[in-house]
This record gives sequence, C-alpha cells and structure tokens, in this order.
Amino acid sequence: MKYMERHPMIMIAIGIMGISLSAIFVKYSQAPSAVTAAYRLLWTVLLMSPVVWGYGERRRELFGISKGTAALCGCSGIFLALHFFTWFESLNHTTVASSTTIVCTEVIWVAFGYCLFLRGRLTKKAVTAIAVTLAGSLLVAYSDSGVGEGHLYGDMLALLAAVFVACYTLMGQVARTTLTTTVYTYIVYLFSAATLVFLVVLQGYSLTGYGASGAVVGLLLSVFSTILGHSIFSWCLKFLSPAFVSASKLCEPVVAAVFAAALFGEIPALLQLIGGAVIISGVIFYSRVEMAEGR
Repeated sequence: MKYMERHPMIMIAIGIMGISLSAIFVKYSQAPSAVTAAYRLLWTVLLMSPVVWGYGERRRELFGISKGTAALCGCSGIFLALHFFTWFESLNHTTVASSTTIVCTEVIWVAFGYCLFLRGRLTKKAVTAIAVTLAGSLLVAYSDSGVGEGHLYGDMLALLAAVFVACYTLMGQVARTTLTTTVYTYIVYLFSAATLVFLVVLQGYSLTGYGASGAVVGLLLSVFSTILGHSIFSWCLKFLSPAFVSASKLCEPVVAAVFAAALFGEIPALLQLIGGAVIISGVIFYSRVEMAEGR
C-alpha cells in the first residue's frame, strides 16, 4: 500500500475504471432495476460487515451514535437507494452515454441544496456554471427526443437520479462530521439495502428467479463500482485535492461511452456529444469555482 500512497494516480485510474463499469454491468443484468440495485447493496453490506464488526473500536462507534445522527444516516441511505433505483432503470430506456453524463450533474444539484438547506450562497460564476450544465442537459434531452419517447424518459430518470444522489451527498456532509467514513457508509448501505428490498417487494418482484445474472452483476457492482470505485475515491482524498478527485470522476461518461460503443453498438449522435461536452465543461468550471472559494 506504501507504493500506492506514493503513486495515488494509479488508484485514481482504478477508481475511474470501477465506476465506469457500473452502467455496463447493469446492462447485462436480466433482473428488474430494483432487484439489481438491491443485490449491489446487499453484497456491499455483506463484504463490509467483517471490517465493521471485526474491530472493537468500530463496534463501539456503531453502537454509540446518537439517534439524530442515525436518522440522518438512514435518510441518506434512502436517497442513495432511490438514486440507484432510478439510475439503473434509466439505463433500460436511454444510452449509457446520455445516462452517465446526466447523472454527473450531481454537483450542480448539490449546489442548489447547499443554498436551500445549508444557507450557502452562489457566486455569479457558480450560477453561470449551473446554467451551462443545464443547457447541456437540454441538448442531450433534445437529441434523445428525436430517437423516441423511451430515451427521453430515460434521461428524465437519470436527472432524477442525480437529484437523489445530491440529497445523499448533502446529508453525508452533515452526518460524517461525527462519524468515520467506514461506519457512516456501513449504516447508509444498510438503510439503502433495506429500502431497495422494500421497493422490490412493493413492485411485486422477487429477489430470486432471474438466473445467476442478477446476483453476479450485483457482486460485480459491489466489488468494482463501490469498493474499487467510490471507496477508492474517498481514500484518494487523503493524498489529492477534493476538486481534482471530483473532476477525475468526470472521466466516467467518456470511458463508459467507449465501453458501450464497443459492447452494445451505442454510437452517440453529434448533438448528444455536444450536449455531453457542455455538461462536463459546466461541471469542471463549477468545480474550479468551488476550489477557488475554498469550499
């Protein structure tokens, strides 16, 4: 691990690959979206349990959290579940390129939530970045509307998924002030898994009966996209700036689109490419504004 600490860019590359494979894995699942998402979180909780329960310090932290913090973590987990549910479903209706690019607008919705709920303020540059990003989303939606209503519906689900994950992020900023990352994520994943199982039951589905694809895809998502993806980015924050780590995640739509083109023949239209480029430019610009403001 010492070698990785001296070369954190290797971990960034692994993290980008991990999150980029997420949309690709989902495409291979034959189970409903809620079932696939439930498998992902159940596997993640199962894999994290020995790390949490096997150490006395983490067990004490887990049992020592206040009711208010536990409730906040629970709400955060519910929003994370809704994010996975809507995003996975969007991939059944629109292209990988459109869906992953629109989901990247998360940082913009975090900015809105920061102003509305945490009494933050947006500068003119930040507002400009948000306007540019939303304009790019409209271009992607307009491009997909010509393909069919299904694609536009998928784009709307992806946008909703971005809003849900922004809520998860905002709540996490508050909850993690008193908890370690491991314990916080474990509690969130527990609530998220429970919520997704509830959604499966609510829709009248079963967790079994879809062959091995649902469980296998869920395991792959847990290992590559969660543990070797998002968890690695959290680790990289110890060695690289938050702005750089956030910006590196914007490689996901590009890498995912390349995989989708090779595996599924999903070739983005010109307007779709332009809209994606505008979205990514807006998010990068906003990330730089945040870094300049020291947020």
